[in-house]
Amino acid sequence: MSVQIVLALAVFVGAYVLIATEKVPRVTASLGGAAAMILIGATDDHGIFFSEDSGIDWNVIFLLLGMMIIVGILRQTGLFEFLAIWAAKKARGRPYAIMVMLVVITAVLSAFLDNVTTVLLVAPVTLLVCGRLAVPSAPFLIAEVMASNIGGTATLIGDPPNIIIASRGGLTFNDFIVNLAPLIAVLLLVFIVLCRLLFRSAFRYQPERAARIMALKEREAIAEKALLVKCLVVLGLVLFGFIAHPLTGLAPAIVAMLGAGLLVMLARLEPQKVFGDVEWETLVFFAGLFIMVGSLVNLGVIAAVGQTAAAIVGTDYGLAAIWLTVVSAVASGVIDNIPYVATLAPITDDLVRAGGAAAQPLWWALALGADLGGNATAVGASANVVVIGIAKRHGEPITFWTFTKYGLIVMPVTIAIAVLYLWMRYFI
Repeated sequence: MSVQIVLALAVFVGAYVLIATEKVPRVTASLGGAAAMILIGATDDHGIFFSEDSGIDWNVIFLLLGMMIIVGILRQTGLFEFLAIWAAKKARGRPYAIMVMLVVITAVLSAFLDNVTTVLLVAPVTLLVCGRLAVPSAPFLIAEVMASNIGGTATLIGDPPNIIIASRGGLTFNDFIVNLAPLIAVLLLVFIVLCRLLFRSAFRYQPERAARIMALKEREAIAEKALLVKCLVVLGLVLFGFIAHPLTGLAPAIVAMLGAGLLVMLARLEPQKVFGDVEWETLVFFAGLFIMVGSLVNLGVIAAVGQTAAAIVGTDYGLAAIWLTVVSAVASGVIDNIPYVATLAPITDDLVRAGGAAAQPLWWALALGADLGGNATAVGASANVVVIGIAKRHGEPITFWTFTKYGLIVMPVTIAIAVLYLWMRYFI
């Protein structure tokens, strides 16, 4: 092992420890780690800005930016207040019923939208509902982001890693539905039960607050009806653009930026109202994280780990599926699952080509491990980072360990069920 690789690993681990312990702001740790990678020669300007393998994933950055702009304008209409009151009234002010409702909505939306887009839409509603009921928002936000990672696993477009897997493996939208959706339905039910146990301290029912909520009229919350119509039309076009990707060939980031540009022109709002809700710190944090992980990709560290795992399992594809699911889950809890899958997809492709139909389930193992493993820690998936940024912005910060202590329960449970599913469906 070269000195450069040792230094790169030390930088990555050091930055991750700083992020996990929150000794310094996470964006400082991320950018500091990125700068250190550049100084030791682990990457360069071309690798950072132009390489598809080891650079910043601009598709993720601009998808986030576009959707943040759209959501920021949509917030001016009062729609989130309307949905907050409606949801609270339907659940009759009972916190657990509200959490179940929001979890199911989030999981279903995440199957047909990018999970980052979904949490950007649902999080503001959650903050308003929790404010009305005087209950802590952190358990609700954590439950929703975990539901988005679970629900997004079901379809090709639900989670960015699935798009990478589909492209590399030549898989269709229907392939994902047939092979993964049945399992995800079961996992969602299991997760709802876990929520009742994990977050029970947050379910404080206060009859007087519930009664006040039941007396509210949700329609009075809509402040800008004309702007709301414009927002819903543009949002509908953006969602159609996401779903129609196989026909149009337009990347989700392009669709989001086109929608944001159109809505900015139609809304004619002041710049502060348009761009004030953009989580700039989150975008910069992602950029630094991509640079650090890309440096390990550039040095061949991640590929070497994957190749070693492949050599261990040989042609026992049942064992390979289990290993790939578990290793992907653990790895995706440490590094963002997008660059991880981008690195492992070529290795998985080689195994599938060598093994034929018997090795085809390895694609589902990679998808399940990477997507569900993202629930393990606060930095395991893009949606996690975005929700933590939103919570901090609204004065209700979620620490790394607050998220992770729940993730380290949810992830092993869902992965264990996923492994059992793979084994029973494809290898018995």
